[in-house]
Amino acid sequence: MALDVVSPGEGEKKRVPKVRSAQEELAASMVAQAQEQGLALTGPEGLLKQLTKTVLEAALNAEMTEHLGHERHQAEVGREGRNVRNGARSKTVVSDAVGEVEVAVPRDRDSSFDPVIVKKRQHRLGSVDEVVLSLYAKGLTTGESAP
Repeated sequence: MALDVVSPGEGEKKRVPKVRSAQEELAASMVAQAQEQGLALTGPEGLLKQLTKTVLEAALNAEMTEHLGHERHQAEVGREGRNVRNGARSKTVVSDAVGEVEVAVPRDRDSSFDPVIVKKRQHRLGSVDEVVLSLYAKGLTTGESAP
């Protein structure tokens, strides 16, 4: 894509290539790589479905970290009586954009973790689709958001 630019005083139009942001370059690279590998952008095993899963799991893990007050595997020594991570459970949610997505929802020992992005007993995603598409457009990769 190029832009027409008029220089002051010259009156001539010059074609100047539009500079793409690093995020746009990264997104274009992800799409090209997916196409080279024969991975569809949409569909049951498409790139958007994988990104949706990755973004949801990263957000859920960030919520758990905030809830517990420490990163994964970083709990204090002698933590008797303190709440810690206790694995994850599988949950299937339905997205309008990509269909069913299976995510790993982290658990804590006290069962006091109440996730916000995918609430307990929630099976249909709402605005999360828009967030995932926005992050994808900005160049988020599955490797960058994985815990």
